Amino acid sequence: MAESEYSSSENASMDSNSIEDQSKQDLELQFSEDEETLVIRMFNLVGERWGLIAGRIPGRTAEEIEKYWNTRYSTSQ
Repeated sequence: MAESEYSSSENASMDSNSIEDQSKQDLELQFSEDEETLVIRMFNLVGERWGLIAGRIPGRTAEEIEKYWNTRYSTSQ
């Protein structure tokens, strides 16, 4: 019985970690209005050159910008 209680608390801990990871990812995808404007302008100039765009926004990586772009502006068909 003690083993099943341990498993249950372990699963709860794992769920808590995944929620924290998701919250962290959501926070990373929150761009300021200035950042969003710059990403749009740079995308119009250079296209999907995420590294070049990231170089213009301190503290942002190419992966963050690409993920942000794909979640906000992607035209999936």
